[in-house]
Amino acid sequence: MSQPSQPRQPTVEWQVCGICNYDCSYCIQSRETRQGHPSPAEVERFLAFFRGLPGRWEIKMTGGEPFAFRGFMERIVPGLIAETPHTLSVLTNLSAPLPVLLRFAALTQGRLGIVSASLHLEHTSADDFLGRAVPLRAALDPAARMVVNEVLVPGRLGEVAAARRAVEAAGLRWFPQVMKVGPGVFDYQGGDVAAVRQLTGAAPTPRQANLAPSYRGRMCWTGVEYFVLTQTGEAWSCRTARRFREGFLGNVLTGAVTLRSAPEPCRYDICPCTVPANRGMIEGIGAGGAGVSAGGGGGGGAVETLP
Repeated sequence: MSQPSQPRQPTVEWQVCGICNYDCSYCIQSRETRQGHPSPAEVERFLAFFRGLPGRWEIKMTGGEPFAFRGFMERIVPGLIAETPHTLSVLTNLSAPLPVLLRFAALTQGRLGIVSASLHLEHTSADDFLGRAVPLRAALDPAARMVVNEVLVPGRLGEVAAARRAVEAAGLRWFPQVMKVGPGVFDYQGGDVAAVRQLTGAAPTPRQANLAPSYRGRMCWTGVEYFVLTQTGEAWSCRTARRFREGFLGNVLTGAVTLRSAPEPCRYDICPCTVPANRGMIEGIGAGGAGVSAGGGGGGGAVETLP
């Protein structure tokens, strides 16, 4: 069995809550699922689970919008820092007040992996977004990474390109994501096809763009050293497996979670998230990203996540 082209970083993608203060037209989560959060007792059970997770993992926290849940800054972030050895990362729309974001930066010094900041022009402007992103980057642990991700919304790619220029002029990294719909990716038409290619590049790696490619047949370590954890405690091997109701690993809140003991060949036609590839979970895929094909009509989940 050939090995991944980069070392594996054990990673949990934890949807800490469903609630979100945005309502983007292209959001792949239904409005019904964008609500709710763990109770204080459930938060404690999650923290106990992470205390017992052997080794040092990256806990990449998503939502909803994590900062829209009061318990995120009141208990989850301080608890993970004080009570576990794990690295923390976060996916956020960066709408929280700047003092809250700066407190997050202070709490996570020495323990932060990446801040994936999603720019949603339906709800903010590039200038307003950068008014928080730039001082946050300056306050973050110098060893941490920060990436500004943006969905390539059809019909608005001129605005997206302008936002990219503003982000990069501010000294921040910009990361494009093709828009995901239902079972696959949006079928761009007309002038949008060339615009998308211009924004993503001709053959981007998973560290340069999220094209939701297919890794079918490649050995995959999801379910072994990577898994998805929902706000209700369910653990799944990956997002696409969860969509098909496959790869269930257990429930943190109601029982045990049992990880797989060995990798398995991927049997899906889309990998909507770049995190597994960028953490070394896909055989032969790493920084080079060679040998992938764009995902399409073969089914699969779709969430906006970053390297």
